[in-house]
Amino acid sequence: MLNDRKKSAKPAKPVIYLDAAATSLLKPPCVAEAVTAAFCSFGNSQRGAHEASLAASRIIFQTRERICRMFGTGTPDRVAFTANATESLNIAIQGLVRPGGIAVTTVLDHNSVLRPLYLQEDRGAELHIAGCDAKGRVTPEAIEAEMRPGTSAVVCTHASNVTGNVLQIREIGALCRRRGALFIVDASQTAGLFPIHMQEDNIDVLCFSGHKGLMGPQGTGCICIREGLEIPPLLVGGTGVQSYSRTQPAEMPVSLEAGTLNGHGIAGLNSALGYISGYGIDRIRTEAQALMRQFVAGVRQVPQVIIYGDPDDSDRAPVVSLNISEQDAGEISDILAQEYGILTRPGAHCAPLMHKALGTEGQGAVRFSFSHLNTAEEVCTAVRAVREIAGQVSGQ
Repeated sequence: MLNDRKKSAKPAKPVIYLDAAATSLLKPPCVAEAVTAAFCSFGNSQRGAHEASLAASRIIFQTRERICRMFGTGTPDRVAFTANATESLNIAIQGLVRPGGIAVTTVLDHNSVLRPLYLQEDRGAELHIAGCDAKGRVTPEAIEAEMRPGTSAVVCTHASNVTGNVLQIREIGALCRRRGALFIVDASQTAGLFPIHMQEDNIDVLCFSGHKGLMGPQGTGCICIREGLEIPPLLVGGTGVQSYSRTQPAEMPVSLEAGTLNGHGIAGLNSALGYISGYGIDRIRTEAQALMRQFVAGVRQVPQVIIYGDPDDSDRAPVVSLNISEQDAGEISDILAQEYGILTRPGAHCAPLMHKALGTEGQGAVRFSFSHLNTAEEVCTAVRAVREIAGQVSGQ
């Protein structure tokens, strides 16, 4: 095997983290500082009138306000906190895609979308899946072709976590309005990187995690729901209000927030949102994309390298998935980590239909995903590593 040569090699120092699409290991220092401060001062939000409880409630409400402004939700009470995008998508899909309903998704989508849809399909919903072209791109026309009379919902990712290809959500949102379908968007790969405005983009439900492009802590996520649309809760339980009622309170956001919120994590997310607002989403995206393009320019001429998606697209998520000849993606990723200290994500990336469409179902792919907090020097090291590994492959 290719990496039998140096199984005992130690990671280079410092480690180069190129796995931002999985989680944001690189974060502004203010995030950790906010979490630490919360650990030392927060009580349980909405579970008391003392200062420790009120401190948590204030930060949680401020975070709702920041999310409302960033994503155009209308009012802060339309923002509910969850543990992650998966929980948000389960609330949306299990609550809105009912037995007998018709839903459309795409081959780009993550299992956080697909598995809840498959579950609802097993319960009696009808599911249609829009395909992609050879470069993994899905058009609004492809989605409309899968819609049937009475389609109740279109559920799709904003950007592929495999190829970085971005869907035209404004056009898809307008299509859904014309056809009378709800539009549910998974913005896990774009929140904090691309401008998203629920009202202008005709989004009914927006779901995202807080720990990727938003650079907050793990264990944080949101579901944002347009005014006038109500979703039944996935979980019921303690809320700190209406304690004598047998049923979950009906008002947002408490209707979807059973149990104690992750106040410490939300405090970190709040700080990250403040950083993003100050630094600028467009600036963050532009800097990350510049690093991505630097990487693509450095590896695309290597004969053994196969890049997936559309690397020439001028506005795509800062993600590059590739393979080196027919080598197993996990083996290549292991060499990158062990011999070069470069951390990437190999495999299927929880996006099975995308890999089937790309023909990488068996091999997987090695994903490099970039943060604006990476450096050009780190990208140069990654390019050199890919070239050297490719040379070793061709010399076998």
